[in-house]
Amino acid sequence: MAGDGVPLVLQFSPRFVAPRRAAGELILAPQSPVAPPPAPPSEATVRLDRHKASGRPEVPLVPRYAPGFATPAASDPPVRIEIAAVDFDHADAAPVLAVGSWRGTPSLAPLRMHFAVPRSAFATDAARTTLVTGVLSWRRGGLNETVKLLFVVLPDRPGSFAFDQQVRTLVPEANTLVSPEILARGEVGKTRSVRRCFDPPAGWRFDKSQRRVVTMERLGWVDDVSDPTMNDGTVEFAADEGRDQICVVVTARPVAKDARTATIGRFEATLVHDAAQESVVKSGVRALDWNEPVRVPLEPGLTDGRLYLRLLGEIDREFDRLAEEAGAPAAGLPFVAVSRDGDGKTLILRADSTVEPKLDP
Repeated sequence: MAGDGVPLVLQFSPRFVAPRRAAGELILAPQSPVAPPPAPPSEATVRLDRHKASGRPEVPLVPRYAPGFATPAASDPPVRIEIAAVDFDHADAAPVLAVGSWRGTPSLAPLRMHFAVPRSAFATDAARTTLVTGVLSWRRGGLNETVKLLFVVLPDRPGSFAFDQQVRTLVPEANTLVSPEILARGEVGKTRSVRRCFDPPAGWRFDKSQRRVVTMERLGWVDDVSDPTMNDGTVEFAADEGRDQICVVVTARPVAKDARTATIGRFEATLVHDAAQESVVKSGVRALDWNEPVRVPLEPGLTDGRLYLRLLGEIDREFDRLAEEAGAPAAGLPFVAVSRDGDGKTLILRADSTVEPKLDP
């Protein structure tokens, strides 16, 4: 199509206009003045209306203001537009680009036109993208010809997000174990010891700081006459028990050579196991920022996560299974990059106006 002497626009850039730099400045709204109390009516005044006055005078609308102590941000640089075109040397005069109320002529290069358009010429919304049409016009053969260039202007605020984390924590649960009774019986004049070991049930463990031995009975006999004082037996924990078990030694020890003895004992211990407990930690709705990434700490015990994104006031995305190692959302998400930090403990959301979606030519 090119080469027949007719001026032709092939392509232009950028398609997306970067957001304004001053989007993050502190802006405050002035407070409404307090209305003075209404004056009491004069005794000589007769009021015919039954409607009560509101007592609040109308406050004229005033623009928002930035406080005087806030240093204004640097002015936005001009938007540099490059247009690839052919045969514009056949035009009667240099072409003119109009964006809003701004008009200007280009600096020319082989097959290229360059314009520096003030950023203020592009209308901008606070939260949504704005479509701005630029008109490139020229005269050829005494006739006016135009081409429209469509720009997508990015808003001051990129959007917002929410991140829900499913967390599994181990909560200790305790129970008390009472062992069976252990009997040690000694013959006349002899000491007898019985050693028994106990393992915790599957999935449980002993808390050895919470245990005690119990002497149920200490019995003794001399010539079949009961005399508990003849028994010097004991109930105690074994010194050589395993790390994960409890061993008890019950001893029947006669005081006199002609005494028979019997000792009955047991132990009580606390059993502990870790019960999994599921909970959800919500970040709440948080704003994204063009100038600074947002960091969200990943909770210990994270098993799953779901990220909700609302971009440019109209793009909704939802991602799950963020707990996986490759857990960043799929590539191709416009204007935002999601990643993790080096140690994998923080989710980083970076709004970036250069991460543009691909547009069909």
